[in-house]
Amino acid sequence: MGVGEGGRAPTALIWRSGQRLSYDFGPEHPLKPIRVELTVTLIEACGLTGPGQALTLPPEPFGDDDVTRLHTPGYVDAVRRQSRQPDRAGDLRFGLGLGDNPVFAGMHEASLEVCGASVAAARAVWEGAVAHAFSPAGGLHHAMPDRASGFCIYNDPAFAIDWLLRHGARRVGYVDVDTHHGDGVQALFYDDPRVLTVSLHESGRYLFPGTGFADEVGAGDARGTSLNVALPPMTSGEVWLEAFEAVVPPALDAFGPDVLVTQLGCDTHATDPLAHLALVTDDYERIASRLHALAHTHAGGRWVATGGGGYQIASVVPRAWTIYFAELSGQSLPDEVPWGWLREAEEAVGQRPPAVFHDGPVRMAPERVASVRRDARAAVESLKREAFGLLDRLS
Repeated sequence: MGVGEGGRAPTALIWRSGQRLSYDFGPEHPLKPIRVELTVTLIEACGLTGPGQALTLPPEPFGDDDVTRLHTPGYVDAVRRQSRQPDRAGDLRFGLGLGDNPVFAGMHEASLEVCGASVAAARAVWEGAVAHAFSPAGGLHHAMPDRASGFCIYNDPAFAIDWLLRHGARRVGYVDVDTHHGDGVQALFYDDPRVLTVSLHESGRYLFPGTGFADEVGAGDARGTSLNVALPPMTSGEVWLEAFEAVVPPALDAFGPDVLVTQLGCDTHATDPLAHLALVTDDYERIASRLHALAHTHAGGRWVATGGGGYQIASVVPRAWTIYFAELSGQSLPDEVPWGWLREAEEAVGQRPPAVFHDGPVRMAPERVASVRRDARAAVESLKREAFGLLDRLS
């Protein structure tokens, strides 16, 4: 698919031309900005942003008045202070300076720009410039109102949702496929019946942040709008997709969102060093297709996508998010990764990524697959018991 209805490009990539991402915790930290930069260059190398294919739009201006809509003034002041004069000790009252969230010069401004990118994606979709938009630098879903958490300073997906609500969206559906629970977005809208948050993640029994269980269903008038599927380690793509199909389509059907916002973390990959699920890039193609279809079935085609986790910097993240962007923009990918990009990635990280987009299946013993499937189905049934009746009353 090329240009959409009325001559519109179907999709926007939110990225400033020639940009070097400044959201950078340092060379020893697993959240490396090069993973996003390599994603953008791979998207471009595959011709997905050519004339008539997709727009490339810059981040929106996003300042101090904007960030204090969702984060407390005291926390923002602490980030600003540490940004101006970084202290290795940080400010532990606000989660700053811990191993996950080391402070760095310019941290405040870099975090604001990530938020501005995801808000730009929301604006482009809601105002009809495009049907879908992708902010690859975004997806910082752990940031809490009053503290940093899990590599996340400010919560850009939440700001995208907040912008949509303030500009006419009656209901927003948020689906988080990162391997870690989308706890920050859930917390920020836990008592807001206008926002449905759905998170499929490795169970907090085994993985940070230790939350995201079936009994976390929302508060007050929003009871039933927080849905969590806590999956066992070694969940394969086939089992993951079964859980997705059991929860996400009926939840969106009951809720009726005006727009779909997604966090597309790819740390669910079987090789990711920070988690224990067993998806592959082939699964991301299937997930992307389903999310695309659900956006059109339940949200008028409006789809705002952000990046997220993923710590195989060159071997997985760029391929995964390029697969998602191809689906977002209705285009096809070649079987092989462009040769020039492979050389660029190898020069940047010292390792050559796989030369094809598809990994092929993960091989597991049948008895292991059966055990994982039982646990995953139990998680789904637990969620349905806790929340689906509550959600139905909101429809």
